[in-house]
Amino acid sequence: MKSLYDIPAPAKLNLFLHITGRRSDGYHLMQSVFMLVDWCDTLHFELRANGQISREDLGAALPADDLVVRAARALQTASATALGVHIAIEKRIPAQAGMGGGSSDAASTLLALNRLWKLQFPLEKLIEIGLGLGADVPFFLGGHNAWVEGIGEKLTPVTVPTGQFLVLKPDQGLETRLIFSDPSLKRDSETATIRAFVADAFGFGRNDLQSVAQRLCPGVSQALEWLELHGLKGRMTGSGSAVFAPVLQGFDPGPAPGAFQVRLCNSLAAHPLVGWADSKRLSVDGV
Repeated sequence: MKSLYDIPAPAKLNLFLHITGRRSDGYHLMQSVFMLVDWCDTLHFELRANGQISREDLGAALPADDLVVRAARALQTASATALGVHIAIEKRIPAQAGMGGGSSDAASTLLALNRLWKLQFPLEKLIEIGLGLGADVPFFLGGHNAWVEGIGEKLTPVTVPTGQFLVLKPDQGLETRLIFSDPSLKRDSETATIRAFVADAFGFGRNDLQSVAQRLCPGVSQALEWLELHGLKGRMTGSGSAVFAPVLQGFDPGPAPGAFQVRLCNSLAAHPLVGWADSKRLSVDGV
């Protein structure tokens, strides 16, 4: 298959994640910093003139109606285009890891098809469509590391220091629904500030979901213990089950324990597709 576009979809790490409350509709209010890293899926797009949308899995099989297909259909509906696409996916970001792989794939799909179908939708329109697919999709569309609030829809670009991170993913995954429905989940963290975060970007705060995740998924505790054995202070990302720790350049973690995936990731200052959709310029606010 000859692809017209070969597109990266990077993962993210939550440098911290605090739950500050809960809305009357059940959605949780949060504060977090999402940081892009260079662990990426790759999506290949081939234009179809017949309006059909199809998907090919080049690795592990994905659900039939995954976020990539849903994103393509949503953009096709919003634009009323008669064009279609064949999408082949090289999936590398692990599922149920808290790294946003599905949301990132959806965002890259929207950006790629906006160009492939010559729609010229502004970034704000793509973000509107993306929010209907999932709360993390607007972050990946925004293109910059971000201070995240609300239910994930309020984004403030923020400067994050360059760093390398050891990421450890247990064999087990975690369902977000199970963590957020747990009665023991801490839901009353105090409101934090960007100023406090930038004073200690890689040590600030905690992940309020982590203690619940450790009870539901023993692999999270095992991963954290393995990092500790290497002299590293680990933390879970998102709703898990991956954990991570900042490391010095050149750090050698050695072989992974059991079926765990271990990867050294570098932070990204911006999404590889930043600028693929025109938008009002966002300033990066580090204070």
